[in-house]
Parts: sequence; structure tokens; C-alpha cells
Amino acid sequence: MPGARSRLHWLALLLLVSSGCGRTGPRTRTIVTGRIEPGQIHFVTIVKPRKDEPSGWRAACIRINIQRANTGESFLCGFGVEMPIQNDDGPISLPLAQRITAERIHEAAEVVFSSATPASGLGLLCESLKKTLKPMLWASIEGSRVKTSCHKKAIPVQLGNLVP
Repeated sequence: MPGARSRLHWLALLLLVSSGCGRTGPRTRTIVTGRIEPGQIHFVTIVKPRKDEPSGWRAACIRINIQRANTGESFLCGFGVEMPIQNDDGPISLPLAQRITAERIHEAAEVVFSSATPASGLGLLCESLKKTLKPMLWASIEGSRVKTSCHKKAIPVQLGNLVP
């Protein structure tokens, strides 16, 4: 499938920590490449909603490969996202949940990686990404959660390529 292969190619490096090879002097700027598309967020219903009241939950499992460009070192950053199906503001459609989650992950990555250096620990960057994402997601959809681990029913989605 050429379309799927092309799509995977563009998603190969969602998050890239760069050392700035080819420049004179140290470079502290980092870049985030790629973008999570809403359709890549695969939510599953873990609690069915009750009619006309805040209830129901969806869960997604995200695994993002963080890769250091100058060494090829990589770290698989995994976390769960749980989203209400209906909160006090009303129903939250699946497309809205997917779009908000994808946008907030990208924004959190920009915040975290803009201050990273070539010496930043990739595991620490992962933890910082989750910590930064949590209030951003909550501010967009009250009741949403970022979990250290994925719900057992959630289907893991891996973004990026691991370096052997």
C-alpha cells in the first residue's frame, strides 16, 4: 500500500532532539518534527456512558519514539490518555477527543523540547512531556487524564521508528 507506506514515512520521527550538526559552537535549540494526526489516536470505550449525564470513558495508548539526531539514541515514551465521553459541558465526540488529544500532545512536545539540550536525558524529557500534557489536556476537556501506563483495553499506537 503506497499511501500507508508514505504516511508512515512522514511519521517516522514525530519527536526529534537535534544537536545541530554542522554548526560552529554548541547548539541548544531542538526541533520537533512530524505531527500526530487525530485519526492516529485510537480511543476505545472503557466505560459506557449513561444517557443525559456526565459519564463514560475512552482510553488511548500512545507510544512516541524520542530520538537524538546526533547519536541515534532513542527512548520509547509511553503513556495513556483517558477522556470522558460526556462531562458537565456535554457530550465529547470521538473526532473532538482525537483532535484535542493530538493537538495538545504536539503543543506539549513543542514546550518540552524547545528547552531541551543535546545533554538532556530522553527519559526525563518523556516524563516532562507527560507532566506538561496533563494540565493542557484538562484545560481543553475537563476530566481528561494522562496516565503513566495504558489502560488494559487500549490499543497501543507507536509513532516513530526505534533505532536498532
